[in-house]
Amino acid sequence: MSTRTRIPFLKGHGTENDFVIVPDPENTIDLPPATVAALCDRRAGIGGDGVLHVVRSAAHPEARHMASEAEWFMDYRNGDGSVAEMCGNGVRVFARYLQRAGHVTEGDLTVATRGGVKTVHLAKDGDVTVGMGRARLPEGDVSVSVGERSWPARNVNMGNPHAVAFVDDLADAGTLYDAPPFSPASAYPDGVNVEFVIDRGPNHVAMRVHERGSGETRSCGTGACAVAVAAARRDGADPAVTGTPATYTVDLPGGTLVITERPDGEIEMTGPAVIVAEGEIDAEWLENAGR
Repeated sequence: MSTRTRIPFLKGHGTENDFVIVPDPENTIDLPPATVAALCDRRAGIGGDGVLHVVRSAAHPEARHMASEAEWFMDYRNGDGSVAEMCGNGVRVFARYLQRAGHVTEGDLTVATRGGVKTVHLAKDGDVTVGMGRARLPEGDVSVSVGERSWPARNVNMGNPHAVAFVDDLADAGTLYDAPPFSPASAYPDGVNVEFVIDRGPNHVAMRVHERGSGETRSCGTGACAVAVAAARRDGADPAVTGTPATYTVDLPGGTLVITERPDGEIEMTGPAVIVAEGEIDAEWLENAGR
């Protein structure tokens, strides 16, 4: 733990997927799982779906190999303290923080994540576009269930695992307090993010999501990408087959994202990113948090 008595933080959100941002360029702040969970606690901490630990790639052992491609590493943690490969909404908020701090300007930049180096574009109108990479579609049938009901789901991997189920009503997802059971267990040995999706119109869907490690969240960027990919396959609009980009508008409880999959498989996600506050964490509280 740093010897500083106060540690700067910011609070931000992307379509109401909210994060505690901890700037730590030289990677001097220890953030064990219990500390992250305490920061994300909405009653006893600052509150958030996760923590964006902002570190220079060269200063982090997991990111040094990406330092030549991306100066900054998004050391992302879920709200329960677990480490995650990638968070699409988080990358947009991370980029907005870098802009606010003067590290980058409008235009293109790169961000290192555990899911690889991501390309980001900061537009003049305030929206942020993130290159989310390609989806993988593992073979095999998958189903998810809520109570006594179950639905077939599309297995989509966006660097993290997703199960996308098309339903008649978003209320079919139930409370989403607990992770919806899935089958077969072998499909997702490390758990899964589950999306329940309805149609709102041509190339327009709405979703709710249970995020692995966080419960139901107001938004999930990788989940919105997985939903758009699943919808395109269902609709016979696979860009690799048609040669035409597929763009879907995805409504989430916290706002709207626009997802485009190109014929080469690359997926781009566009949406807002907002910094709402900044302040200081008491270092003594942080050191004892979660004990």
